[in-house]
Amino acid sequence: MRSGVITMGTTELRSTIQKRRERLSVVAAALLMSLALGCASSKKSGPYATPSPQTRNPIRAQELNAEAVKVLATDLDAAEHLLRDALTEDLYCGPAHNNLGVVYLKRDRLYEAANELEWAKKLMPGHPDPRLNLGLVFEKAVRTEDALGAYASALEIYSDHIASKQALARAQIRYSREDTRTYGLLEDIAMGGDSLAWRDWARKELQKRER
Repeated sequence: MRSGVITMGTTELRSTIQKRRERLSVVAAALLMSLALGCASSKKSGPYATPSPQTRNPIRAQELNAEAVKVLATDLDAAEHLLRDALTEDLYCGPAHNNLGVVYLKRDRLYEAANELEWAKKLMPGHPDPRLNLGLVFEKAVRTEDALGAYASALEIYSDHIASKQALARAQIRYSREDTRTYGLLEDIAMGGDSLAWRDWARKELQKRER
């Protein structure tokens, strides 16, 4: 039994091939046009769009970040708006990422806070604040070991950073993770804590350990 193959003459075959080539040309042209439109639309600016050197404005970003710092304690909405504008001006403004992370931390948006602080940590490798703030995010998320590690890494960057010493000592005591560093941290806080409340707390903790 012959298979169900349909044959055609040479003239018909050539005509069919020509028509298919024309159709393919039309499809290819349409595809190239859609790709061109896609590339154009992908160049839209935004806080997390990759900026070109021509579109970055680091001076304006720093100005907006400074304005945000002034209102961060009293108006989180205004601070967030200013910081987003700062990152639109310059995606690589590390302080703006750090401070936006703080805004998100205050709003309990921990995933977004961690993301911003990771950006800040990479952009400011020699600054302890992003690591300290990341530790606060981890602690709030009940990721105790990660929090302790973040506080310790902040002190590796800057060994005299009193805020990181306070955070690490408090977390070690709170979560029963005291080690050979704890007593020394408490001594430093008792002498140089950044508030009377911290100094008093450290002195009381030292007294407990001297009994």
